Amino acid sequence: MDPPDTPRARRPLPTPGAPPQTPSTPLLSHSPVPAASFYASQKPQPPPLPSRHRNPGSSHTAFVPPPRYDSPSSNNSPGFREPELVVEDIPDDDDMVPDLIPQDTVNWNSNIPDEARHWSSEAWTGTGDWQNTTTSGWGERSTNTNNGADFDPIDYLGSGPMDLDVAIDGRNRFEEANWWNPDVRGKFCRPGSGVLAPVLAEELHDPHHSLFSVNVTSLPIAPVGQHVPPTPSIPKDQSSPGPSIAPSSSPPHSQHPPNDPSAPSEDEVRTSVPHPNAYYCPKDNGWVILSWKSSSVTPPLAQSYIKSSSPPLPEQTRRRRTGSCIDDGDHPFGKTNKTHHFHKYDKAVDSHKLTPPLRQDEWQSLESVKQKRRVGTIMKADLNINAINVDDVELLTENDSEGAAEEGKLLDLYVCCQCSFYCVASGVIPGVIPRKHIEELVRDKKGHPPLGKTGEQAITLAFETFLTAIENKLWKGNNRMIKVMSSGFQSKVGWNPNIKRIFELLGFAEEVVERDSTLKPPITDSSTQLGKQNRRKLLRAWLEISAWLTDFKRLNASHFKDMKEYKLYVQLDSAREMYQTAIGAHPDQIPRGGLPDGMLEVVRPLEVAFRGLGLTLTTFSGDLLVFAYLAQCRCDPAGTPKYFTYLATIVKQLHAYGDCPSQLQDLLAFEQSRERFTLEDVSTAAVTLGFGAENVLRVEYDDEIPDEFVENAWKDCVKRSWRDFEHGSETHRLSNDAFNILAETRGSVRLKRAWEMGKEKFMNPDRAYSTLEIPKDVDDYMLITVYNMRIEETPMQLEKMREAMIVIAEVRDSERLRQFMSSGLDPGDIVAPTRPDLPRGLNQLGNTCYLNSLLQYFYTIKDLREAVLPMSKLDLKTLDDEKLTDENLKRHRVGGRLVTRREITRSRKFINQLAELFFNLEYCDAAAVTPTVELAKLALITSRDEEEDEVDKGGTDSSNDTDATLVDDGPSRMVVMQSPGRSSSSVLGKRPRDLDRQRNEMEVDSPLSQSPKERDGFVVVPSQRDTRSPEPIAEASSSKAPLVDQDGDTNMAVAPAAQKPVSVRKRVEANDSTMMFGKQHDVAECMDNCMFQIETALLKFDDISDGSDKTSVVKSLFYGKIRQRLTGADAQHSRSSIHEKEDLFSHLPVNVTNDGVDIYDGLSGYFDDVVEFEGRKARMEVTLVDLPPVLQIQLQRVQFNRETLQPYKSQAYVKFGENLYMDRFMDTADPSKKVKSKAIQSELNSCRDRVRLLVEGKDLPFASSLEQTRRFLLGLRADTLPGIDDDVIQQLDEEKIRINAEIDSLRARIEVLKNQLEVIWADCTEAAYELTSVFIHRGSSPSWGHYFFYSRHLPGSPDSWFKYNDSDVTVVSKDEVLADTTGSTANPYLLVFARKGSDVVDTVKRFDSTMLDSQ
Repeated sequence: MDPPDTPRARRPLPTPGAPPQTPSTPLLSHSPVPAASFYASQKPQPPPLPSRHRNPGSSHTAFVPPPRYDSPSSNNSPGFREPELVVEDIPDDDDMVPDLIPQDTVNWNSNIPDEARHWSSEAWTGTGDWQNTTTSGWGERSTNTNNGADFDPIDYLGSGPMDLDVAIDGRNRFEEANWWNPDVRGKFCRPGSGVLAPVLAEELHDPHHSLFSVNVTSLPIAPVGQHVPPTPSIPKDQSSPGPSIAPSSSPPHSQHPPNDPSAPSEDEVRTSVPHPNAYYCPKDNGWVILSWKSSSVTPPLAQSYIKSSSPPLPEQTRRRRTGSCIDDGDHPFGKTNKTHHFHKYDKAVDSHKLTPPLRQDEWQSLESVKQKRRVGTIMKADLNINAINVDDVELLTENDSEGAAEEGKLLDLYVCCQCSFYCVASGVIPGVIPRKHIEELVRDKKGHPPLGKTGEQAITLAFETFLTAIENKLWKGNNRMIKVMSSGFQSKVGWNPNIKRIFELLGFAEEVVERDSTLKPPITDSSTQLGKQNRRKLLRAWLEISAWLTDFKRLNASHFKDMKEYKLYVQLDSAREMYQTAIGAHPDQIPRGGLPDGMLEVVRPLEVAFRGLGLTLTTFSGDLLVFAYLAQCRCDPAGTPKYFTYLATIVKQLHAYGDCPSQLQDLLAFEQSRERFTLEDVSTAAVTLGFGAENVLRVEYDDEIPDEFVENAWKDCVKRSWRDFEHGSETHRLSNDAFNILAETRGSVRLKRAWEMGKEKFMNPDRAYSTLEIPKDVDDYMLITVYNMRIEETPMQLEKMREAMIVIAEVRDSERLRQFMSSGLDPGDIVAPTRPDLPRGLNQLGNTCYLNSLLQYFYTIKDLREAVLPMSKLDLKTLDDEKLTDENLKRHRVGGRLVTRREITRSRKFINQLAELFFNLEYCDAAAVTPTVELAKLALITSRDEEEDEVDKGGTDSSNDTDATLVDDGPSRMVVMQSPGRSSSSVLGKRPRDLDRQRNEMEVDSPLSQSPKERDGFVVVPSQRDTRSPEPIAEASSSKAPLVDQDGDTNMAVAPAAQKPVSVRKRVEANDSTMMFGKQHDVAECMDNCMFQIETALLKFDDISDGSDKTSVVKSLFYGKIRQRLTGADAQHSRSSIHEKEDLFSHLPVNVTNDGVDIYDGLSGYFDDVVEFEGRKARMEVTLVDLPPVLQIQLQRVQFNRETLQPYKSQAYVKFGENLYMDRFMDTADPSKKVKSKAIQSELNSCRDRVRLLVEGKDLPFASSLEQTRRFLLGLRADTLPGIDDDVIQQLDEEKIRINAEIDSLRARIEVLKNQLEVIWADCTEAAYELTSVFIHRGSSPSWGHYFFYSRHLPGSPDSWFKYNDSDVTVVSKDEVLADTTGSTANPYLLVFARKGSDVVDTVKRFDSTMLDSQ
């Protein structure tokens, strides 16, 4: 064998499609090489190959030097000629228009005798050409040359930052700047996206497979002395059985006898491959046609390609200037391009028009016809596929489709747009035996080898048997039958459907002779058409099997050391290095390994980006990537955003790992300066202009949106930026950039022109006010007056001033100014109409902001609203006449007690007024509705307060009362002394009415007649509860002006000292013009009063009613059931110390004292606490037995300072979200989880208490106290006070550091414990609730402030919220509702959740007038 480093010569590749040319490298002879001497016996010295890279190969495999194996003798190797690239002499006349088809059509068409279907010696020796054409053009598919006066396709870019680093030509500044314009792209007519040579090398054939040149070293002959008679012509219907031929593994001689004229000749064997440019692939057992050349003359294009709407071919004039991008000889002043840039044209070349033509073999045509018949292709109904004659094949294929027979196999064309180089490639042309049969045979033999043989040896024996059968038939003339069941055949091949099919494909037919299965050899008599076909097929199969077996033995050489060698007559030469070098993909031309192994794995996810630029990962280098990007943008301008996206992604990834070449960073910066954008920027631009289902326009962006709509969206976005005083300029800039991106993406000249005109000239608010020479704070009336004056003074500036006025109208969102600009007349003050689908607000009656929020909240509860609305028809005149017996009254209880006749009458008046309000909220066109004074009075004053007031006046109406008023409900309740930290609610969740208690709720304001109106949207109330009517606040504040804090809340600078209540109530004179709101009640009590009256008004006192409150809409919506368990100190020893009781609840209290807690922490404090019971500490455990559809959680922010003896409002932030899961608090919760949760919660509370102690201290945080002490001591020491040494100062510093460290440690532990707690209950989501309403109190004191609330837009738009602020109702985002309120005085104090799936909330209930219009 030759040394591995010795260059290997290869079989020449004829150059298709070109006239005879003089090679650029010396040849052995200037005359054509005859077929008989193509494989010469003498070995010429081939020209040296290029120096090999130390690790060449494809982008996927390492390179192995091309071996020559299984050669009989390295000294007797056949002659060959190294293929070379031939550069055609380009005609001087560049203006010559090329022809697609020569005038002499005889040379092109099918007037070729049958023998011409297989090639002549001239075809093999390279003297033929592409139909002998002498044209130099591209035919009808040539690129349109540029006819525009202002466009020059060879207008190269000047020396720019990129041009100095990477060699690339053909770029045009104007085209690159106007890449988005279809008209500009049409004038330049670029070929589209391309690839570099390494990608082409992988596209030519699977990089995991190998291609080989197949050379025949010698031919088999019959043994010496054996007479082989000529093969007789056997009739098709007759055969004579003979003895089986045992396959022999002994090699035949190297010469065949002269008396055997039927044996295949060397020329016949050599031409048995599909085409001179065919390469064999063992993996596929097929052939690939590869041909390349540097020539401006392309192969004849297929008619089907010419008629198709395929991309244009590269511009021909530019290609003629360079023979090859990679040939240094063509570039005396240096390369103009770094490497080739190929463009693929699928199925562009007709194989019938190659020289020599590539035609489908007859047996493949026949098999195709049979296959079509098997799969049901429509053919003649009376066609018998088993009786098809070979002579009928052409007729049958013509019947398949009209005109299709004119074209052969369509080949792919790859053209470099920068030079004259091109390449033609086919897919895999299947061999005689399809790949699937070979793979099945290999699997069978490898899995079931005969005794004493390995799987590889069994495979080899089977293939050697096939070769022996073919050699016996072709070279020995052996026509005897092969016995299938013979021991030799069975041990080497076996018999199964797959083996049978392989022999059928080879032409052997199964026949039963004397009850034995035999294989009859095919007829190979050259005198018949069938014999010729079988002969060619057997020769092809012999060549393919020999080549496959040669490669298989090479790969598994270790298995055949002790096995008798079988003579193989073929030699394989690897073709990879040859075609890599030809197309410029060889490692010596484009080095591999630009990325280290670690970096290669980092960028592997970006393979799509690399491929999009026409590059492979392993061939990466900074220069090559820059060239690839610029070449793609040059040849496919429309894809510039896509290629820039690929570039930006790669640079970002490389930069993140600190290994980005500087030229890539420079290129990215350069492209960004040219306003390049990524595909992600396009989506962002659409969102910026307001597109999106949840965005301002409520329209998704796509290419179907009209240009006019996009332009208006841009203008609207600019107008919105004018009203954003904080970020307006940035929003304006972003909107301009977004509009430009969409204009270029859409390729719209109109939008681009609008952007050019408007980006700088568009009037903005500052220019508008400056144009009219007026300050920004003037009102609309004065603005109109000044505008009219300016028009009279300078009428020439009318358009400019009009534009300024329109801008100001948009900035102010002034309908008055809009109408003035439209009609020229001032319409006066205009109240903007309210959207009909928006909820209506409630006007203030005085200090009723909380009541407004509560009434609006009731309206959003669907079942409650539907129960109340019918009560608007209630006849109030008959209420006093209705006589209710004591028996009727005793049958009904509300809130656990009996009700009086007076309460029933009062409640019905309340619900009647409430129903009228609900009706107005549904049907009113005005933006806000005014509740009646009577409704406010009934809501804010309880029946007990009303009775006490009448007593004060000296009278009572006891006729409507009954002893039932004094009846209590059920057994007595436990009396529990609350701990200071717990809410003032009782153990059972009820508020004691008659006991003196601290005011722990934010209170509703007092008398309307004696207090001022709500000032600046805030309620001002007295700071102390008084049993008398309070002094008028207006008078009390006359001596001092009100102060306004930083939140805008109004407070009185001096408040009168609280006076001790007198024991005797003073009589208050009646005043018909005012409403008595003389009692102060907390907001929860006001809610209870309203719910009590709704439930009482809906009672039925007929004889059918059973008096049960189970059907009450209030109970069914708002009430749940809890179980309370009170455990004494001796609970472990006595069961009598455990007290349990179940009770109803309408809300759950959460004590708000500290920051850093969430809603679950707050609820945990309610469900597990320590209380005072019978003078001792006792543990109170509360669990939920039944949950209501509407869950109300009250955040108790009013706390009591024991030192100042004053209430104060806690501003602590309590975190809550859109969802709430109550499973952990259920009575049925997992006990083990409860135990773990309780232990974690206990430690969590201890850590929080410790942090609070360290941070707050008694009067000052400990760290601050230590720091102040340190400064004080340092000041004393500066005054030379003795006794203060450095140790004291150091101890203070160390103590401060220790305290801060402890605080940090505790906070970290709190975070860990909180996460552990959530993990325990993460899978408990059955009791799921969603947030529906949030009530807000804004103010720093519990005695005054402003109330409003948020309501979620359910069920239609759950991500949208309404803000109800008295008469104003606006749409807000959920971010505002869930915002962190730390540092703000506007805090939630009531959260409302609805059970998921309960469908109890219907926020917007408005009458739709359009429904009437449509009927």
